[in-house]
Amino acid sequence: MSALDKHQMKFFDKILRIQTKKPVEIVDITSQISQLVQESKINKGIAIVYSPHTTTALIINENEPGLIKDIEGAVKDIVPWGKNYAHNAIDNNAPSHIVGSFLGNSLNLIISKGNLELGTWQSIFFVELDGPRSRKVLVRIVGE
Repeated sequence: MSALDKHQMKFFDKILRIQTKKPVEIVDITSQISQLVQESKINKGIAIVYSPHTTTALIINENEPGLIKDIEGAVKDIVPWGKNYAHNAIDNNAPSHIVGSFLGNSLNLIISKGNLELGTWQSIFFVELDGPRSRKVLVRIVGE
């Protein structure tokens, strides 16, 4: 019997729904992701968190109100929002796309002993860059 035969890989898929309220907003989704890890009953593996939207991002950082406000402000400073971008002729949201591409749309999180391996001050955030909107985050948990 091979090592693969002993350990059957499991997959667990869920969709989180998020309703944002502001044009740029950072939403803590740590508790929802942790809850899904518990629900998956996967003891050791990886949680893949993915946003299928081009004007959103996923980040890990500290959940401190001043820092969240600072990050929301910095998001608006990464690229000039008042510039005449070619894409603005279509949707008028080119900066949202550009910032989203800089920040990234997925996270890979390690699961050990049935829990997320996050640092002491780390939280998982969904970043809205073109709200308010109804959004979704896809979560796939893989492991044993």
